[in-house]
Amino acid sequence: MKLSSIEKVKNLKNKRVLVRVDFNVPIEKGKIKDDYRIVSAVPTINFLISAGAKVILMAHLGDPGAKIVPELSLKPVAKRLSQILKKPVRFVGETVGYHVDEEVKKMLAGDILFLENLRFNEGEGKDDFKFAKRLAGNADIYVNEAFSVCHRKQASVSAIRKILPTYFGLQLVNEVKNLDKILKPVKPLIVIMGGAKISTKAPIISKMYDLADKVLLGGGLANNFFKHSNLEVGKSLVDADSETYIKKFFKGKKLAEKIILPIDVVVCGRDKQPKIKKITEVLKSDSIFDIGPETISLFSSYIKTAQTIVWNGPLGKFEENSYKHGTLVIATSVAARSTGKAFGLVGGGETVEALKQTKMESYVDFVSTAGGAMLAYLGGDKMPGLK
Repeated sequence: MKLSSIEKVKNLKNKRVLVRVDFNVPIEKGKIKDDYRIVSAVPTINFLISAGAKVILMAHLGDPGAKIVPELSLKPVAKRLSQILKKPVRFVGETVGYHVDEEVKKMLAGDILFLENLRFNEGEGKDDFKFAKRLAGNADIYVNEAFSVCHRKQASVSAIRKILPTYFGLQLVNEVKNLDKILKPVKPLIVIMGGAKISTKAPIISKMYDLADKVLLGGGLANNFFKHSNLEVGKSLVDADSETYIKKFFKGKKLAEKIILPIDVVVCGRDKQPKIKKITEVLKSDSIFDIGPETISLFSSYIKTAQTIVWNGPLGKFEENSYKHGTLVIATSVAARSTGKAFGLVGGGETVEALKQTKMESYVDFVSTAGGAMLAYLGGDKMPGLK
């Protein structure tokens, strides 16, 4: 997909540029735990500043349900952005209205204004044209630098494009460029999928199945396949609505040949101690929390053959030390095979978090800022922010 980058605009001097960013970052007690998404948007912001634009940033944080929730204010994010840029970022505690209008009037070339949480407003989630028009009222140009919400039909990514000349940020263009490498892969293509909810992953598994040489499944995702195969999963996490989606990958009771499931797992049983078991040995009292050593070896052998790799979703309950081993080893395998040997792309919040724990994220060719949007794009879903 070809997109018009903001770099194509020849004269941005004193232009008011409204930029939709995704700074939906984890915050605890007012402190930002991970600023990766903020850092990713910095090249676009710096480009606009250098060109003499007046930069107006809008974003969301969490899901306040169209109500003002003080804990979900973007003020701490604006402060962190100022620290990263080493430049003042003026925060206004509203998204639209008189105070925003007055602050925009004061702006000089190179200034940055940061608006309050878009989702405090009902019009955002409803893709309301009137709300989008109010957002656009103080701008000459709109820039979408929020790939991770491009699958959402919301005012700041969809309706607003009917009002202002639209361009795309450097990171967003890069996201699409790299995702297109997965859709037109150098073979062999190895797809790795984890996580829990089959309904969000089934479309991409279906789309990728024809392209892929192997699809490696772990985490709660694999549990659904085990259950359909009449294998015991005990108290393991399964998706109650999985049956409709799972049937697509079976001919009778035979699993589609490209899909590779774990052959051994790490379980937590009655004694609460991790134990390695063959998948046929799982008891009703067990919970599957990780892939086992034989599976790690099997998955790694496929990864070593890859020329293109895409990974989304942890392969176990990696947030607990006893059950993170499988996910971290696969993360290391993906990183080791990427950059030169193969093209590696990793996406999704928990997946990126796991990759960072290996200290090898710099070895992966591209780390996506998106989770749901990445799956939607690769799965061929509608992308209101890009169409």
